[in-house]
Amino acid sequence: MNPRRLLSSDGWPYLLVPFIPAAILLDFVFHGTPVLIFAVSAAGVIPTAALMARATEELAARSGPGIGGLLNVTFGNAPELIIALFALNAGLHEVVKASIIGSILGNTLLVLGMAMLVGGLGRERQTYDRTVASAQSLMLLLAVVALVMPAVFELAQGSGLPGAGEERVDYDSTVETLSLAVAVILIGSYVAGLIFSLKTHKDLFNPVGDDADEDDPHGEPWTVKKAVVALALAGVAVGVMSEILVGSISEASKTVGLSEFFVGVIVVAIVGNAAEHWVAILVAYKDKMDLAVNIAIGSSAQIALFVGPTLVLASYVIGPHPMALVFNGFEVAGVILAILVTTHITSDGESTWFEGLQLLAVYAVLAVTFFAAGSG
Repeated sequence: MNPRRLLSSDGWPYLLVPFIPAAILLDFVFHGTPVLIFAVSAAGVIPTAALMARATEELAARSGPGIGGLLNVTFGNAPELIIALFALNAGLHEVVKASIIGSILGNTLLVLGMAMLVGGLGRERQTYDRTVASAQSLMLLLAVVALVMPAVFELAQGSGLPGAGEERVDYDSTVETLSLAVAVILIGSYVAGLIFSLKTHKDLFNPVGDDADEDDPHGEPWTVKKAVVALALAGVAVGVMSEILVGSISEASKTVGLSEFFVGVIVVAIVGNAAEHWVAILVAYKDKMDLAVNIAIGSSAQIALFVGPTLVLASYVIGPHPMALVFNGFEVAGVILAILVTTHITSDGESTWFEGLQLLAVYAVLAVTFFAAGSG
């Protein structure tokens, strides 16, 4: 593999492929320590997520803008969704909710911050379409309002918010029904967003120009058959890695002294999004900030509007009992502050390396706070 391909979005993740069989052997054959199994399986998730993203991209390129866009938004956060489903089945509700918040924070602060920092080095400023950024930021802001209202309800009329060290809380039927209603509303908003971005205003959501493929790192295109087979294999691999990863979370977090809350909101969220994070930073480095902003904010909006609500609906079928969308106080404060900061920074359609550094500073403050909360 040449250096250019190694630095591409589909290059370096595949260096981690050996971690996939290593995780399987450690878990099922050698019965390794939970910390080692967690670390190796987390590394194994990254190439499977990268393969799923590449296969989806290849299928999307051959399906036309409508179907292609639908494929991208459907499979864009599939690894995080699969990991969360296994955690949901294991009854780790607070880990699941932490990973939802962690994905939103990771995309809006860590990824966008790194993209602005890396892309802004050596440039006075970078520009992007403020209309698209504002539309996506507004979608995300409205979604966050819906996500925090069950917590407000539980704080005002229920037994209070869960602690950062909780593993699972069984709420009464009222807040569970409220969470279900909110999930349905968010999914409805998500469907409307698809219509808006893929049909009625699709020209706004095409940040890549005619020269997008001039330095395409992928090389020769895949056939549809190859892409479908790769997508299926990636789905199976993500499932296996996710089951091993989730199975080791509880013991691994206790062994290293980290709370399941911190592992969910920081570690799991970063692992599930690693390949996509790299793409956003890479395109920002190439001065394609429209695409970088679209990836970071769009992925966050998808987590809030689709992945989170889907997990609520799934909890009625899998797991010990329905999962209520009641986040703890640190998660509520973190997501509100993060979205407000991101919305403000992206409102002018311009970015600098210093703005990226500020977003990273906010993420670091939240990460340190989450660590302290989980340790307390």
